[in-house]
Amino acid sequence: MTISGIIPALSRASAFDRVLRAAPRDADFSVVDGLRVPLLGALLAERNGPQCLFVITATGREAEAVRGAVGSYLPDAEVLEFPAWETLPHERLSPSAQTVGTRIATLRKLAVWQDTPAADRRTTVVVASVRAALQPIASNLTSLAPIVLRTDSRGNDLGTIAGQLVDMAYARVDLVTRRGEFAVRGGILDVFPPTADHPVRVDFFGDEIEAIKAFSVADQRTTEDDLGSVELTASRELLLSDDVRQRAREMLHEFPNLSQMLAKIAEGIPVEGMESLAPALVQDLVPVTDYLPDDGVIAVLSPERVSGRAHSLAETNTEFLQAAWSAAVAGAQAPIDLDAGNFLSVQQLKNGRGQRTWWTVSPFDSGLDEGDTERVLTDAEAAAEAGEYIRVRAESVPSFAGSADGAIAHVKQLADDGWAVVVTAQGQGLVERAVQVLADAGVAARAETLTAPPEPGVAIVTTAVVEAGFAIPDPRIAVVSEAEFYGRSVQQGARTVKKLASRRKNVVDPLQLKPGDVVVHATHGIAKFVELVSREVSSGGRNAVKTQREYLVLEYAPSKRNYPGDKLFVPTDQLDQLSRYVGGENPTLSKMGGSDWSAAKSKARKAVRDIAVDLVKLYSARMASKGHAFGPDTPWQRELEEAFPFAETADQLTTIDEIKRDMESPIPMDRLLSGDVGYGKTEVAIRAAFKAVQDGKQVAVLVPTTLLVRQHMETFQERFAGFPVHLRALSRFQSEKESKETIAGLADGTVDIVIGTHRILSQGIQFKDVGLVIIDEEQRFGVEHKDQLKKLKTNVDVLAMSATPIPRSLEMAVTGIREMSTLATRPRTATRSSRSSDRSRTCRSPPRSGASCCARARCSTCTTA
Repeated sequence: MTISGIIPALSRASAFDRVLRAAPRDADFSVVDGLRVPLLGALLAERNGPQCLFVITATGREAEAVRGAVGSYLPDAEVLEFPAWETLPHERLSPSAQTVGTRIATLRKLAVWQDTPAADRRTTVVVASVRAALQPIASNLTSLAPIVLRTDSRGNDLGTIAGQLVDMAYARVDLVTRRGEFAVRGGILDVFPPTADHPVRVDFFGDEIEAIKAFSVADQRTTEDDLGSVELTASRELLLSDDVRQRAREMLHEFPNLSQMLAKIAEGIPVEGMESLAPALVQDLVPVTDYLPDDGVIAVLSPERVSGRAHSLAETNTEFLQAAWSAAVAGAQAPIDLDAGNFLSVQQLKNGRGQRTWWTVSPFDSGLDEGDTERVLTDAEAAAEAGEYIRVRAESVPSFAGSADGAIAHVKQLADDGWAVVVTAQGQGLVERAVQVLADAGVAARAETLTAPPEPGVAIVTTAVVEAGFAIPDPRIAVVSEAEFYGRSVQQGARTVKKLASRRKNVVDPLQLKPGDVVVHATHGIAKFVELVSREVSSGGRNAVKTQREYLVLEYAPSKRNYPGDKLFVPTDQLDQLSRYVGGENPTLSKMGGSDWSAAKSKARKAVRDIAVDLVKLYSARMASKGHAFGPDTPWQRELEEAFPFAETADQLTTIDEIKRDMESPIPMDRLLSGDVGYGKTEVAIRAAFKAVQDGKQVAVLVPTTLLVRQHMETFQERFAGFPVHLRALSRFQSEKESKETIAGLADGTVDIVIGTHRILSQGIQFKDVGLVIIDEEQRFGVEHKDQLKKLKTNVDVLAMSATPIPRSLEMAVTGIREMSTLATRPRTATRSSRSSDRSRTCRSPPRSGASCCARARCSTCTTA
């Protein structure tokens, strides 16, 4: 997969003379997108010897496309990835070990490149998104050499290796299941390297390594083949050095609310989110350019988009930094200073690059192009003028919207005019198909690897990955990509299959649309589908080709009163801009060209951000606050549980123990209980509610429908029969008198448990002392509904139940913001042996918290009142 012959062909063209003269100095280039990587290749070839290039793109997706194109145009270069964290620098969430391992491996290769003699070096290209490039990193990430273990090697001390793994921020566990973990069992070391596909098992015999084999995470079984060796690199970017541990000990007394995290760091134990404290724990954070060789080159692709993305990142980071840490450091002796970890600006990165060359490659036209003779620079003048704009005259390949005839006619016209044409595809089958259809059209075409300059008048078809096609008139070379020739990119890169789908699911299918259906355009807003039409269009340019193209006709609100609605023709190859409307009925159509749609998106974006900030503040306050620690189980609690007519499942017993442990802890409980319908979630909730009532606290049970209110009332009343617990329902089915009595009972504390719908969230509902909130079918409530209850009291315990948790709840559970329990075992049909229990209203345990009796009962036989 190479088209390296394009680079020497461009370098020998007279149109590139001015471009190549700018290779040793800073310069700004203006080219079409498809020519960006060939331009960089020609510039690197003009510089003396192997080079080290650091490429900055606007997004991670663009960085992936650039890496593929560099591999095709520069097959002899080593292409490295420098990915961005999945989290913001200040978030108390750690990036994945795989991401960290890839980043550190890239930095180590840069250090090795700089120490290698010039004659033995190899051109290296590092591609990073702006998010990865602008984040400061620790200056010592390459100081800790990786651990290399080899089969049959001697002098290996397992205890020493385990200590080194701790220093490299590996987590010691009993069973290795994730990257960045290790376990020691006798003379066996299980370890999961950050960049490996599978963990490895190292078998020691004394100080000798007998075998190194990969094993499966699922069943812990090893493979038969011996790997021979394994390299273990750091799994975190905050190395737990002696200095870091000492600083964590000093901060323990400064920030008491962070004591749990700091105490573990001080003892050398990796903890989730410890990287967020790097600005306070690490002495020196530096830009990533400090790891580049002194004579390296930095290239910024699409600098306008990069600057815009950098500005957005800085704003988001600053806003969430303040929200996330304001509550976490409440009560500290001084505010924590994490500004050193903020994203840099592009200008700050440029100012701190040292003597390294800085290139920008933009698609916008600026200055004179390389063919203009109005201003001819001598070499001395060119060397003296740094930062000049150089425009390369080239054209993009027209889109044929999947019309094979149009693409073939375009290639044939270029070949007949003496152009050298290169058609690329990612699959061998597509290459063979392209050669066949071009030959049938009378085009001289052949499939081969392009390692030399292409031959004029011939179409070379080869397997390669390119960003986009281009046509440059001076060397008369045209490159046509798979997307332009076939109308779409049929195959994806090797990495794409490993990534989850990121597009929304409500993509528009034009064949399923009916006239009058409402759709949403990403740029213009809400519109009404009219029809699907076909129109003849011209590709433009000197070699214009007319083709038939299909369009979706959308109707928008009229721009003037009493005028017909505006029409928009959307090409079928731009369907990714459209989505189905999923809001209420009869929406108002947007106006094309107006600011209404932009204002609506800005308002929605601001609302989402406000909700997110409020959630961060709320959860920070909950973690920092001291909740009510419920007491141990009372005799009545045990009696209630023994009266359960069915045999509990193992999952139920485990979950009940977890919930009781959370309730008895001073940290407010926030647990998600997931389980299918009929797996016993309600019984778990009943026991938790009874435990809260036993401690003098009120319980609110929030359900989405009035039918569930009735069902839960019947279940709770049946289970609490004989116990002095006052239950009330609150929904639209209760009369006004009943509702007033319930609301008054909640305010004065006479109502122990209320089961209701959204009515519980209405204004005017006040609890005297609520201690537990139970949310059933939490996926049917919005963010505001669920968190409005939590705002009643930041230290209230919360138990959310759902058979199908929403992604937001699952993410919060997986990342540790919320605890999660799962009921995965179907209950057996067997019941408990029948037994009688005396549940008279005589109190059987001493009063708690000043209550009138053990169960807050207003009972006539209370002997402890």
